[in-house]
Amino acid sequence: MQTLQINGQAVPVNAEPDTPLLWLLRGELHLNGTKFGCGMALCGACTVWLDGEPTRSCVTPISAVGGRAVTTIEGLQGPAAQAVQAAWIQLDVVQCGYCQSGQVLAATALLQKIPKPTDEDIDAALAGNICRCGTYPRIRAAIHEAANRLALTSAVPSA
Repeated sequence: MQTLQINGQAVPVNAEPDTPLLWLLRGELHLNGTKFGCGMALCGACTVWLDGEPTRSCVTPISAVGGRAVTTIEGLQGPAAQAVQAAWIQLDVVQCGYCQSGQVLAATALLQKIPKPTDEDIDAALAGNICRCGTYPRIRAAIHEAANRLALTSAVPSA
């Protein structure tokens, strides 16, 4: 038995050390926003954050998680996450939606590192996050919109 930090909460886990994190999240904890896509870390549908870094949970054994913080789409929060989610809705990014939790997590991580990303920054940060519906132009536009939203909120003096 070990305890993992998932979405800000200590979660006791009784599973084999080589169990993929994705199986634990979906099968045991019922955090179904993280999707199974390929099982080989190629598509990005299973993306979660491990200490704030986008990580493919389908190939990450729980033994590698240890005391690190796991954030799933269900636990994503903060100004960058809010800006990304609002931009996704405003620009109607989602078509089927299967890849979107991985896309949103990757986009949010990008904006936390690079507040005003270029198209090249976006392409590099989201490389490997496959959208079978081909909404890449809307994803890119939404990331730029989220960056603009963040710039506006940080420019407003707090009262």
